[in-house]
Amino acid sequence: MYASRNIELCSKDCLCLFVCPTGAADTETGQIDRDLCLDGCRLCVDACPSHAIYLVMNNYPEPGVKNEELTSLMMALLERKTEQEQAARNLESAAQKPGEKKLAMALGKSLRILAEDCAREAGFMLPQSRSVRDMLKELTETVDSEKNEIISKLLREIGKVK
Repeated sequence: MYASRNIELCSKDCLCLFVCPTGAADTETGQIDRDLCLDGCRLCVDACPSHAIYLVMNNYPEPGVKNEELTSLMMALLERKTEQEQAARNLESAAQKPGEKKLAMALGKSLRILAEDCAREAGFMLPQSRSVRDMLKELTETVDSEKNEIISKLLREIGKVK
């Protein structure tokens, strides 16, 4: 496990530089040096006031086999949550009052999170999962050659993750 920094979130407080025991956070690019980072140390993660630093696992476990009935139900729920999210976005753009706009925006974000949870439970959020690989392989048969090349490259990269 190693630390990584989202540059867009970084507020440049540089507390990570002071707490990092190896100097991994002190790079010219702003990214954390993966090779110097101590496995699971997380001092920089805990010190970062802007929450721009997070831990990344080196290896992800293969997700367990999902029950087909559960997967089908989660995908149906995902469809409904996606439709509801779109309705919330429409409400947000049609809202006249600031409070209505904020409420519709919050509802849309909440529905997005629920939809992502459904996709994750159905096995479609981990790129190395079998369902994602199968879906990508199916896509290569229906897209143009440029997209096919991108999908094929992604499949090769996913194959490297163990």
